Amino acid sequence: MAEPIKIRLGGYSPPDSTHSRAAVRFKESLEKAAGGAAEVDLFWNILDFGYRADSLLSMVECGLLTMCYFSTSYVAASMSVPVPELEIVDLPFVFGSEGEAQAALDGALGDRLTEITEDRTGFRVLGYWDNGFRHLTNRLRSVHAPADCKGMRIRLQPNEAHIKTFELLGAVPVPCDLKEGIEKIVSHDVDAQENPLANTVTYGVTDHHRFITMSAHFYGARGLYIHKDSFDSWPGEVQTAVREAAREAIGLQRSLAAEKEKELRTQLESEGIEVIDLTADERTAFAEATRPVVEDARKRLGDGLFSLLGH
Repeated sequence: MAEPIKIRLGGYSPPDSTHSRAAVRFKESLEKAAGGAAEVDLFWNILDFGYRADSLLSMVECGLLTMCYFSTSYVAASMSVPVPELEIVDLPFVFGSEGEAQAALDGALGDRLTEITEDRTGFRVLGYWDNGFRHLTNRLRSVHAPADCKGMRIRLQPNEAHIKTFELLGAVPVPCDLKEGIEKIVSHDVDAQENPLANTVTYGVTDHHRFITMSAHFYGARGLYIHKDSFDSWPGEVQTAVREAAREAIGLQRSLAAEKEKELRTQLESEGIEVIDLTADERTAFAEATRPVVEDARKRLGDGLFSLLGH
């Protein structure tokens, strides 16, 4: 019997995160379907091994890992061959709900983004996990309006659209990798950050930030990226099993993420964190203030791509 194909799946979350739990489902589903033809080794969090989060993609490119999940925000701008079209996923206020965003990524928009990514990079794209809407947290004050952001130093992902968004809100962007960002939050070198609730809690942000505005300003997607040459060399039945296992893991991860957000909100409120819901008018004020970012992206990316948003 031939040696099984070894698949090394890496991430940047602890074992109890929705992404890690979905990775377990991927492993279990694939190994069962492959019947001994493939085995999966999981590496929960490469930060624990001294790597930066943004090392994941290069680790897959060079073959140290076979696949990973990673924020589309980084893939849009930070790779040797960037995929700027992915910027459309997390422009400010383009999606009104997780369901709307997921439908777009499972439909024509996701198909087009996958095609572009695979044409320009050494990855196959197996789909998109949900990283939830990103919300603003800070250690200074309640935020209800753009004016409340004025002067706040905010840690951001190194993504140009994110930086421009918070510049328009009057904040002072501090773009940096996750590991450095956590250090800056702990040292109070930054006043604010933005993340889904799951990340905010996982990274210990609420030990330092007592205000959370449920701004839902960016939607976060994490692509499932696998080494293209390796994947293409596998037997067709293994490729099919990998894709099926990925689809199953995506469904589980999204379900877990929705449950987790509700659970975490209740937990944070019980801990005395001030959780601020924006009114419709307040949300509109943020959307209007940041509209130039969306319009600039439309000029660069084209109306055709924007027509695939699904609204």
